[in-house]
Amino acid sequence: MAGQRIRVVIADDEPLIRAGIRMILTSDQEIEVVAEAANGREAVERARTHAADVVLLDIQMPLLDGLSALPELRRAAPAARVIVLTTFGERENVLRALEHGGAGFLLKDTAPAELIRAVRAAAAGDAYLSPAATRHVVEQLASGREVARAEEARRRVAALSEREREVLALLGEGLSNADAGRRLHMSEATVKTYVSRILAKLDCENRVQAALLARDAGL
Repeated sequence: MAGQRIRVVIADDEPLIRAGIRMILTSDQEIEVVAEAANGREAVERARTHAADVVLLDIQMPLLDGLSALPELRRAAPAARVIVLTTFGERENVLRALEHGGAGFLLKDTAPAELIRAVRAAAAGDAYLSPAATRHVVEQLASGREVARAEEARRRVAALSEREREVLALLGEGLSNADAGRRLHMSEATVKTYVSRILAKLDCENRVQAALLARDAGL
């Protein structure tokens, strides 16, 4: 994204929420809100026609809800990174969204600075794992995991080397590449290489899916 503004589409059926998000994002000179959508159908179309880099996608919307819109967004605008907007009461919906390729999620009462960080991280190709919110929700999701799911996760993780499992465990904690590097006494670039290798071996689309897998496997 160097030298370019981050193109964002805001999809939420509440005009006041869209206006608030727009005001926060446009306070950053590197972010441009290129379109708004009031339902999932509009979100898919506007992400495609406006070449969005990031889509902020509400779950509860008319015509086509966020969960149904997400797979269509992935097909219609594959370069767009999708961040799901949610509340704590929608944890299972969040899990489904992440499993379908969402780049992360934000609580609707998140701080403005965190919203901007999330958009920047998604645009840079990273999933956004909020230490304050995302990790808590992922832990809650993991607590209700079925035995079969845990066994499948452990089977997949067994293909990793010991060092790769260590890096994966830190992804499960929501650590950035820089923080993981400090914990493991490795450079950020080395951790990034490990993360790419881990995603390929586990057939995960992004860090959020890998973090959920780490939780399922008990790392």
